[in-house]
Formats: sequence, C-alpha cells, structure tokens
Amino acid sequence: MPRARYKLLVDRFAQAIRSGAMAPGTRLPTHRQLAAEHGLALATASRVYTELEVMGLVSGETGRGTFVREIALPPGQGSGQMNVAAGLLDLNFNYPSLPGQADLLRTALRQLALSGDLEALLRYQPHAGRVHERAAVARHLLSRGLCVTAEQVLVVSGAQHGLAVTMMALLKPGDVIAVDALTYSGFKVLADTLHLEILALPANAHGPDLDALQALCRRRPVRAVYSMPTLHNPLGWVMDLAQRERLVHIAQQHNLMIIEDAAYAFLAEDAPPPVARLAPERTVYVGGLSKSVATGLRVGFVAAPPAWVKALERSVMATTWNVPGVMSAIAVGWLEDGTVAQLEAQKREDARARQALAAQVLKGLAYTAHPSSYFLWLPLAEDARADQVAMQLQRQGVSVSTAEPFAVSTHVPHALRLALGSVDMPALREALLKVRSAVMW
Repeated sequence: MPRARYKLLVDRFAQAIRSGAMAPGTRLPTHRQLAAEHGLALATASRVYTELEVMGLVSGETGRGTFVREIALPPGQGSGQMNVAAGLLDLNFNYPSLPGQADLLRTALRQLALSGDLEALLRYQPHAGRVHERAAVARHLLSRGLCVTAEQVLVVSGAQHGLAVTMMALLKPGDVIAVDALTYSGFKVLADTLHLEILALPANAHGPDLDALQALCRRRPVRAVYSMPTLHNPLGWVMDLAQRERLVHIAQQHNLMIIEDAAYAFLAEDAPPPVARLAPERTVYVGGLSKSVATGLRVGFVAAPPAWVKALERSVMATTWNVPGVMSAIAVGWLEDGTVAQLEAQKREDARARQALAAQVLKGLAYTAHPSSYFLWLPLAEDARADQVAMQLQRQGVSVSTAEPFAVSTHVPHALRLALGSVDMPALREALLKVRSAVMW
C-alpha cells in the first residue's frame, strides 16, 4: 500500500475517534480483518494500529483485541500531578498531611532564624550533605533496621532524586533492570529518560516471582533489580524474610545490584530487615521524608556501599549540586528532636483509619491493600475498561489512577490505584462511594 494511502487510513481512524464517531470502548477489527478489508499486508495493518496506539487513541490488549481509548482522560493518568484538576477529590496522588504540620514548620523556621548557623546555610553545601546531617540520617536508619555509617549516607532532594542519582551513577544506557510487572511510575519515567531497559517480573499477592527472576538472569545480562520489599507501591505487599533472603541469593549468584526503594517503608511496622542489611555490599537503599513528613519537604537519603559513594556524590553534583541548606537543616532538626518519629507514628494510625474506611465502603469488592498503607489496588470486572471508569469518575469529581502508569509489561490490567491520603475523611468516604458505584455499574 503506498505510504499516502496507509497514512490516510491512520488519519481516518484518528479523525473518527477524536470526533466521537467511534466511541470509547469500541472494539476495532482484528489485524487480519483490517488487512482483508483494505487489501493490506498483515504487517501494514499492524502498523496502522501501532501508530494509533502511539498517538494514544487506541489500546491493544492481548487476547481481547484493540479498543478505542477514552481520550478525554489525560494520558498516563497517575504519572504527572498536573493531571489532577482543581476541585477534584484526589485519589490519584498521595500527599498525606496531619493537622498542625503548618505550625511545626512555623516553629522550625523561627528556630532556624535564631540559630547561629544561619549564614552557613546561604552558602554552597557539600554535595552529599554536611557531616552532621549525614550522621543524623544514619541514626534515623537504625530505626528502620539498617546500620550504616555517616560516610555511606548522601542527603538528596527527595526519594525520586535519590533514585535518579543512583541510576545515573551506577548504570549506563542499555543496562537491563528487572522490575515488578506493576511498579512505581516514577521509576519507569527515570528508566526511560536514562535509556535503560526494564523487564517485568510477574507477581503474586506476596511479592515478585523470584523463579522468574532466576530464569531472566539466565537468559539476559541483567545488571540490577529494583525492589520495594517493604510496602510495595501499588500492590502493598511486604516481602517476608525468606523472600528477601532468596532475592539476595539470586543477586549474589548473578552479581546484581539491588535498588531498594523504601519510600513507604515507615508505614509497615514489624517488617523484616531491609534488603540492604542482608546484602550491604550490593544494595542502594533509597528513602525520603515526603510521605512521612510532607511532600513539600524535598529531602531524601541514599545509603550505599562505601565503594559507590563517590560516584553517587558526583551525580548529586551534576543534578542539584547540593540539597538547599535550609531544607536539610529543617529536616535534620526534625529527625533529631523526634518530630519525624512522631509524625510517622501518627501517619501509620491515620493510614489504618483510612484503610478501615475503605474496607467499610468497598465491602464485597476484591481489592489488594496493606492495612497500614495509603493506597489500594482495585482490579475491575473482566468486561470493564479502566479508562472509561476513570473518565466516569472524573466527570463526577473524583480523580483516580489507572494501571497504565504502573504497568511494565505489554499487558496492562484493567484496575485502579486509589490513593487514600490526600483528602479529609468525609471527602474520602464520598469519593470511595462514587468509586464503588462506578465499578459496580
């Protein structure tokens, strides 16, 4: 088929979808049917659908077919905060806050203004953080079951920056990273930006399929594995000790680096020890205070084997030079005076209350969640389409995320991730009731 005719067919479909002539959820002809109807080679018919998928107009689903997308829903709902319009009940992002946190900030700023160290905060800081700040983070990590020296710690601008610094410093374009088939959306964005290849590991209710990881390492030159062993986002699992030990064994056997994301680990009490404690020679531990304290306090931390610290420090220099001294001073002050520990305890209690409310409102629906987490994973009925449900909820004033931002494999399940931590309890009940109605409709 001449290029002009092929492009005309793509344009014809695109115009019909954008005009509403082809409604969201419409099943398109199979690749073979399209080829036969228009006299195309099968490869050309497949290319038509591929281009439409790249344009965000259709989605191909293994075993089901190709469907028109709900294009009024922002593409990748859940992967960029600007997708949440003002006035919506936000179950898309988590920015948990407790009453009185603004007063804590006022007090901290007043104390900072009276400190004798204020002038020093106006100057450049060491790339990895000041020595006493790194030591304070190391002491804080003892409460997470991780024993590291101050020299192994770097202070960074939030956990996302910690992941970026780690991947920039220790991986190179083309490296293969094993990740859960459903994983943190921000990691996917980083891997794509840095031209890393991510391969999906199937998962069950309790963690990743480690047999699949073992098999993958035999087939491909896997360089690293990205793991959220303590309170996985979005599935909420906490890997048991046996799973962690097996993950470490595989990593040792195949010389894998482990990137341990502990952004939500503070919510899971009595969790097994961090993977970084079990494999300190090959694990980079990344965490932060965005969820435990406030998302606006962009202070995180990376703990790494001593041999990797210089490379990580260089990546901090390349990206931010240093964390702003005012921010790190406030964060470290709160670590040392017990404010962070107090807020973490209160947020665990708050998350449990929100999960209890969700269990009450969503009773009878099958969903996955940890009892102390700020989110839950809600699979939809087999004949439901997540983009249409999300669009219906958006029209009703509720913003949710579909599985798309979290999915690594080509199969994207029809499911919703509901963030429970960003609205007050009456608004959360209202939003969850609308979710229940939408998914049972």
